[in-house]
Amino acid sequence: MSAPTLLDERLWFPDARDAVKRGVHAGLVAVGGDLSIPRLLLAYRSGLFPWTADPVTWWSPEPRGIIELDQLHISRSLARALRKGVFEITVDRAFREVITACAETRRPGGWISPEFIAAYTALHQAGHAHSVECWQAGQLVGGVYGVTVGGLFAGESMFHRATDASKVALCHLVQRLKQGSFTLFDTQMVTTVTRQLGAVEISRTEYLRRLAEAVARPVTWAG
Repeated sequence: MSAPTLLDERLWFPDARDAVKRGVHAGLVAVGGDLSIPRLLLAYRSGLFPWTADPVTWWSPEPRGIIELDQLHISRSLARALRKGVFEITVDRAFREVITACAETRRPGGWISPEFIAAYTALHQAGHAHSVECWQAGQLVGGVYGVTVGGLFAGESMFHRATDASKVALCHLVQRLKQGSFTLFDTQMVTTVTRQLGAVEISRTEYLRRLAEAVARPVTWAG
């Protein structure tokens, strides 16, 4: 496809395989719609995620980044931090604080606008978005958040204010996903940090095949 689909108020998405093929907009599938809970959930079920809010843009990158749940790479230093228990770990205690901290982290192409914070906080309150937090001396020092649909966990972002805090949060997240019988941990794209943790790239076709299997699973995030 050479141009993205323009959406209106109807709740639908074009096929993720119809993404723009080349250029700076490669991976862009559609423009428009909103960040409502039903549309966000349909997007993740369809293999899409939003990247901007004004206008809302919907993407399906090629290739796609994932972390295989049984192939997480833990370095020696990270293993030491996990053994020592240097952080207190909680789940869903401070979702809005985590996404806000992620928004404040300087990174290329930062996308977490106030509209995103409001939309994903509403998604969390509805039971579809979750966070894992790391604390030290009562202070939030790291965390990760994402969206669950069936056996899919779509990782959105993470942050740290202490060495290894975001990585420790992600390790605890992976353990939780394995215990909960999740089958697909989507990272959207592979970054330097996620590559260190074992993230790999797969084709869009393979991702959509695995996604269809994952979202059909009757998996529930334990509170």
